[in-house]
Amino acid sequence: MANKPHLNLIVTGHVDHGKSTTMGHFLFDLGVVDQRMIEEFARESEKTGAGDSFKYAWVLDELKDERERGVTIDLAFQKFETPKFFYTLIDAPGHRDFIKNMITGASEADASVLIVSAKKGEQDVALGPGGQAREHAFLLRTLGVNQLVVCINKMDDQTVKYSEQRFNESKQDVENLLKIVGYDIKKVQIIPVSGWTGENLIKKSTNMPWYKGPTLFEVLDTFTEPPKPINKPLRIPIQDVYTITGVGTVPVGRVETGRIRVGDTVVIMPEGITAEVKSIETHHTPMEEAVAGDNIGFNLRGVAKTDFRRGSVLGPPKDPPTIAKEFLGQIIVVYHPTAIAAGYTPVLHCHTAQVAATITELVAKI
Repeated sequence: MANKPHLNLIVTGHVDHGKSTTMGHFLFDLGVVDQRMIEEFARESEKTGAGDSFKYAWVLDELKDERERGVTIDLAFQKFETPKFFYTLIDAPGHRDFIKNMITGASEADASVLIVSAKKGEQDVALGPGGQAREHAFLLRTLGVNQLVVCINKMDDQTVKYSEQRFNESKQDVENLLKIVGYDIKKVQIIPVSGWTGENLIKKSTNMPWYKGPTLFEVLDTFTEPPKPINKPLRIPIQDVYTITGVGTVPVGRVETGRIRVGDTVVIMPEGITAEVKSIETHHTPMEEAVAGDNIGFNLRGVAKTDFRRGSVLGPPKDPPTIAKEFLGQIIVVYHPTAIAAGYTPVLHCHTAQVAATITELVAKI
């Protein structure tokens, strides 16, 4: 792990298009999850009356539960390696209500897997106005996640039957969307997969001999490490704050710029509180220093959990994060059912923060 560059990978797409099943199967085939766990999930799934259909999907749900039980570092279990990279997997909920979590995840991501169902009706909804695949694609691009791979999922479905024609139709629809969003489609690999059977995730599919391209695993190894802004002032947007028994207050977040060392004094904005860094760890491994790109949990001396919250930003006392009361912004309207005018009060998502805001003036239409 220490010798490989680290990338954050976010999995996105419309609800029920197979994100959790695909990535659960992917982790199983990589050996990150063992057979015993899958068999246990299959038994639990049978009890719901849905057959064993959740046996892979629950891999990620189980990890979410682990997280909610107070695991020190958010997303700690969702990790895997390719020959070149060490990856942390961020699973973004596809449900409409979770779009704010998707924004938080995407703001921390270096690359994304977008999963789109090959089933005609499902795909039309996901890529259409208000569809989550469409919205996620816009958000990824807007938030600067430029490395993208698309999986056209459910190729094994009875309505699809591994059809090359259906894949090509799906591919065309996805490419049309990505062009509108601003992606260079020559750089976006689109792969026909089955999350359920595991085809083209790690092993090539024998049911789709017409597809000559790489598997998902192979594509992930072609991504590049984004430049790390280590020489800029320290900035860590706080994702969560935990109280760990015997340790104390443990905030969790990604180092966006700069570096942080054990023993440093830091300031938390906008609260203006200073604290000392007692310890740092990533994926349960203690470290003396963390740099831009690292996901960390760190113990602070001199603050309580209630002193700050998700969306606060950590920095050095001599160059603290700045605070803005108002700003001039360029907005892209992805989808909105009504007109937006001066006086409109949206919720503004910025890194891990979300705050109520008011549009005071529309300066120009571009």
